[in-house]
Amino acid sequence: MGIATSMAVSTVSAQEVNIYSARHYDSDLALYNAFTEQTGIKVNIIEGDSDQLIQRIKREGIASPADILMTIDAGRLWRAEQEGVFQSVESDVLNSRLPDSMRHPDGLWFGFSQRVRVIYYNRENFDPSQAQRYEDLASADFPGDICVRTSSNIYNQSLLSSMIERRGVEETQEWAEGIAANLARDPQGGDTDQILAVAAGECDVALANHYYYVRLLKSDNPAQREAARKVGIIFPNQDSYGTHANVGGAGLVTTSPNREEAVKFLEFLASDEAQEMFAVGNNEFPVVPGVFKDPVLESWGNFKIDEINITALGVNNPESVRVADRSGWR
Repeated sequence: MGIATSMAVSTVSAQEVNIYSARHYDSDLALYNAFTEQTGIKVNIIEGDSDQLIQRIKREGIASPADILMTIDAGRLWRAEQEGVFQSVESDVLNSRLPDSMRHPDGLWFGFSQRVRVIYYNRENFDPSQAQRYEDLASADFPGDICVRTSSNIYNQSLLSSMIERRGVEETQEWAEGIAANLARDPQGGDTDQILAVAAGECDVALANHYYYVRLLKSDNPAQREAARKVGIIFPNQDSYGTHANVGGAGLVTTSPNREEAVKFLEFLASDEAQEMFAVGNNEFPVVPGVFKDPVLESWGNFKIDEINITALGVNNPESVRVADRSGWR
């Protein structure tokens, strides 16, 4: 279900930290190497699907070697919390470095990188002034115009969760029904597929995370770069609460056998060095203010990001699933 690797670039030390990671990015290897170089602590990695890793930790029980669980999306971090996977961390470093919105109130898990869910539009066929808010996409003015992946996708569930937090269940329900009514096609594919569908004219607008677009812009495939140039990007809700952001995050496992080393690793993830690696390596936004961003992200300038506490995305997840089911958004 995953691979086990050892990332040590300095002399092997008796100190180690075992990380169960659902982040499958080659750029994360640089994080582990940098941590070992800085601390001498050996990093061991087990990779797998988030839910599988959670269940593996539960099966292993008190004998689990896991010190840290890393994954993407606050909804998945919340699921791990509900399964009793995390223990509380009290760290002056994390408290001072990370914004309040990126810290679980009880220190059970933390957000270390951000990905924003934005609106994409076809530059030739769509006037971006018509869709400056998420709410606009539910308008009756856009029948058959929208591409989006299935509502069972955790990214969409977290967007719904954020809207529940901001707008309440009733208004979020109406919005989801509007999205279902305006679909250009049955939900299918991943985020990249939605952006490419906009470029191909299959739909005029789409919802997807920002870094998929950046990957297309930087692609070695000329056709993908050309497709990206046909698509514009909108950061929604700048006149209100800001654009929805989700996270890549981590927490300390309840049965961690190497607690001191694991806390040092979490603190390292909040350092400028690690934050820049997140930003440049995977085109994510750093959560620590003032850290260098990827040049494409820098070119977008400053925009308002919704600063609700990320735990709301998990707490509201069950209701978001019920909202989507009732709306007909499959």
